[in-house]
Amino acid sequence: MKTISIQLPETVFSALRKSPDEFVPEMQIAAAVKWYELGKISQGKASEIAGLTREEFILALARYQVDFMQYTAE
Repeated sequence: MKTISIQLPETVFSALRKSPDEFVPEMQIAAAVKWYELGKISQGKASEIAGLTREEFILALARYQVDFMQYTAE
């Protein structure tokens, strides 16, 4: 697994009422949910990125109000 580093203003953590340690997994889940919603990655890959089981990822989708079924125009 690769590690990346990003710079964020300190105010981000206070605005979200999160410590950096709490923020990182939340950001991973949010990114995975968004990429899944946009159809860029599969549910399995999104679960992996989020560090969740498939079932936990589906529950995360519900929290973000994203449908767990992705539809394509055919």
